[in-house]
Amino acid sequence: MAGKENSTLLIKKASGEEEPFRVEKLKESLRRAGAGEETIDQVTDDIGSWIYDGITTQKIYSRAFALLRKKKKHVASRYKLKKAIMELGPTGYPFEHFIGKILELQGYSTKVGQIVEGLCITHEVDVVATRGKQQYIVECKYGQSPGKTVSVQVPLYIRSRVDDIIKKRSENAEYNGFSFYGWVVTNTRFTSDAIDYGKCCGLHLLSWDFPHGNGLKDIIDREKIYPITVLNNLTKNQKQELMEQGIVVCRQIQDKPEILDPLQLGKKQLRDLMIELEEIL
Repeated sequence: MAGKENSTLLIKKASGEEEPFRVEKLKESLRRAGAGEETIDQVTDDIGSWIYDGITTQKIYSRAFALLRKKKKHVASRYKLKKAIMELGPTGYPFEHFIGKILELQGYSTKVGQIVEGLCITHEVDVVATRGKQQYIVECKYGQSPGKTVSVQVPLYIRSRVDDIIKKRSENAEYNGFSFYGWVVTNTRFTSDAIDYGKCCGLHLLSWDFPHGNGLKDIIDREKIYPITVLNNLTKNQKQELMEQGIVVCRQIQDKPEILDPLQLGKKQLRDLMIELEEIL
């Protein structure tokens, strides 16, 4: 492994950019998914003997995932997190509910898909999250391609919408003493201009890996708020049926297994699913 890494193999990211392959980055992603050191060494040794210059990150991921599924299925489920978020589509509706659930499980009162009055016009807001006298106006930008980025035009637009809502709510006695904040959340990434603008104008930005150490992937892993799309014991259609009912995180199923009743799962599938949930969470 060391020999191939030392020769500076270049791998191709989803964006088309190339970067040097770093075994430590692969190890860290496996570790974050819950793999033990023995499993990590086995997977990285296999990939080290197989990897070649110019390979895509997607192919590396696919091989690592296949190896994990043979060894530790629940670890494989967590390892596929980024892909699982992409599978919340094709519309952004389940992603909005997913972000709502993340905020709710962190102590916010949340409402998804709200029509909110501004001073000038009304706005459709993806998530309104309230905790105490702090309220967040959240816009969700869902992407089905890992190479997609959110440009500066999005936070520019959201800042103006949030300001219009804040002006209206500041006049309302119901919100006396409230502080209002705008958020833009994406499952992909922001451009550097978008990040610079967000920092400058006081707009909170949350992407797959931003802010560093507290991005979407870090929050999901830390709080164990996994989307139901990580589950291997539900079919794509079964997941879709649940998402249409606003059931988007694994914890919802674990807390209320009866929400599975309409799916009419067989005894074995149900048993395997509950075991998988216990191992993931």
